[in-house]
Amino acid sequence: MLDKNGIAKRIAKEVKDGYYVNLGIGIPTLVANFVRNDISVEFQSENGVLGMGPFPFEGEEDADIINAGKQTITTLPGASFFDSATSFGMIRGQHVDLTILGAMEVADNGDIANWKIPGKMVKGMGGAMDLVASAENIIVAMMHTNKAGQSKLLKQCSLPLTGVGCVKKIVTNMAVLEVTEDGFKLLERAPGVSVEEIIQATEGKLEVSGDIPEMQV
Repeated sequence: MLDKNGIAKRIAKEVKDGYYVNLGIGIPTLVANFVRNDISVEFQSENGVLGMGPFPFEGEEDADIINAGKQTITTLPGASFFDSATSFGMIRGQHVDLTILGAMEVADNGDIANWKIPGKMVKGMGGAMDLVASAENIIVAMMHTNKAGQSKLLKQCSLPLTGVGCVKKIVTNMAVLEVTEDGFKLLERAPGVSVEEIIQATEGKLEVSGDIPEMQV
């Protein structure tokens, strides 16, 4: 199975030249480390940064330059900083080509739950609801199962929803899946993971058609 960096590497293959990409908190922040050097991509963070680069090397951090997850980041030449109103104007105005988010649960109709577990303290919704409501292309980076081995790819989300029917693709530590009108469609499997293991780890409706290739990371 893939680790978090492996998931981010696979998602980096979905990033195209000229894209404006919003990176959510968690695994998505790692994607900037793995984008090809021969393409030009503008990474946006909802706290007001456009032009994020990879994470800084140890000793080169600047505590004043952070992403939405409060992690120190680097910026590329031409990067800009602005207030949250401008940042969310970009998001709500649909000027972001791709949004990459983490999730606690995804349903087979594309619903996503990624902001709240009832009974646990949470500081707020953050920008997740704006992102899923405004983005045309949403890719989710997540683990296929929780720590108890239970599926996080469900028939119906049990946690409070962030967005309805909005997720297009999911990359987990086990597989790459597309969300279709008929549920999840298995596109690729992680190295060393069998189709049978993915079927057993997926509660939601899963279409498996033909030979499923191994993920190239």
